[in-house]
Amino acid sequence: MSFSLSINGGQRIVKSSEPGETLLEYVRSIGFTGAKEGCAEGECGACSVLWIEEKDENSRLRAIPSCLVPLAAAANREIYTVDALADQGRLCQAQRAIVEEGGSQCGYCTPGFVVSLFAAQSDRKDGSAALEALSGNLCRCTGYRPIRAAAQRLPLLGEDHFLIRRLASPPPRLGPLSWSSGSERFLRPTRLETLWEMAARSPEGRWAAGMTDLSVERNLRFQRSPCWISLEGIPELRRFRDGAQGIEIGAGLSLRELEERLGEIRNPPPGLQEWFPHFASPLIRNRASLGGNLATASPVGDAAPLLLVLDARLVLLSREESREVSLSAFFLGYRKTALRPGELIVSIRIPKPYPSIVRFYKVAKRQSDDITIVSLGAALDLGPARRVRLLRLAFGGVADRPLRLKAAEEALMDQPWELPAIERARLVLQESLSPIDDHRGSAAYRLAVAQNLLEKFHWQTRFLPN
Repeated sequence: MSFSLSINGGQRIVKSSEPGETLLEYVRSIGFTGAKEGCAEGECGACSVLWIEEKDENSRLRAIPSCLVPLAAAANREIYTVDALADQGRLCQAQRAIVEEGGSQCGYCTPGFVVSLFAAQSDRKDGSAALEALSGNLCRCTGYRPIRAAAQRLPLLGEDHFLIRRLASPPPRLGPLSWSSGSERFLRPTRLETLWEMAARSPEGRWAAGMTDLSVERNLRFQRSPCWISLEGIPELRRFRDGAQGIEIGAGLSLRELEERLGEIRNPPPGLQEWFPHFASPLIRNRASLGGNLATASPVGDAAPLLLVLDARLVLLSREESREVSLSAFFLGYRKTALRPGELIVSIRIPKPYPSIVRFYKVAKRQSDDITIVSLGAALDLGPARRVRLLRLAFGGVADRPLRLKAAEEALMDQPWELPAIERARLVLQESLSPIDDHRGSAAYRLAVAQNLLEKFHWQTRFLPN
């Protein structure tokens, strides 16, 4: 039993691997040592590589954290490391800019910065637009000024580079896979019927999508599952529909794909486009899925508060039936959901009409790419005399699960959207919330932040039109 993948234009056959081996470990083992291991949890970007994904009928380059990709998940993929970006002996533009601006100090992070810049250029971004792509790359020498200067001087990537010419052809198709590595198995079906058959034969199997969360458990906590069942090859999990009744988002779409799809429609749900920069980094968003983020049921997950105030519903599927549940009824406790054995999230539905005002706030120790301490999703419609006609408030980090604060919503319904009403709602929050208390923030701190975020929402919306 073996599988193949393409690395830097050469076909590789993998006949065996160590349990838990990552794509990063494999590319380094075969001599492509530009990619480095920095954090093993996708937060530093030192391990960044490029792989080819489908775009319409052509291809696109995605920068991904290879430390979070199990080697088997790269089967049938086409991958390029920083070692291959020089074209016929000439440094690519990103490499030259880093060199000429003095953007490499110890050099450990440099390959990851180059890969992220190259991916941004391949998306037809130049100059300051490419800076957004670097928010997942960490320089421990604090050499950000010259790196920023290098990014700002980048032109659009010319059509003469071999990888840009490569994008005119479709990517390799993901095929089915059944792979064993010691006591660990990795299965990747490409049809729903095959998925149910594999799940029936392997009841111990765990669903796996982008694995940005699961791979941290594997890398840092050495948690192993006897069987992973990948959902990446299932077309039904990658659908996207915008209709008269609402929008439906395939649970398996990466957040980057979702961001692009929302940018193509006329009336996307408010708040979503502004939410993406709060969710980890571009490298993580290239792999993470909305369904995966919800299924982990973390009390500080960034998707739940926003989707709760958009009144989202989940389509759940098993071999026997399909059913729909509201997101507010999906979370049952700490890391517990309404998913039954053998059931998975197929899609997320957001109904129309959307609330007119939607905001998402996140408080963390770093401005971006950090775990949430407290978050707030808020949706508001105002009626005559600026009285509250609709209000939804959902918090993360204040309980054992993401939480709708219906008591505070009811206290504000039909009230003037003025500060006295907000002060009364602050008291309701104090009575209703029992925040978690951990090393990121005390219970008292989290309660104060939750109250202040509600007040911030009021101050930012008090003069907006009805």
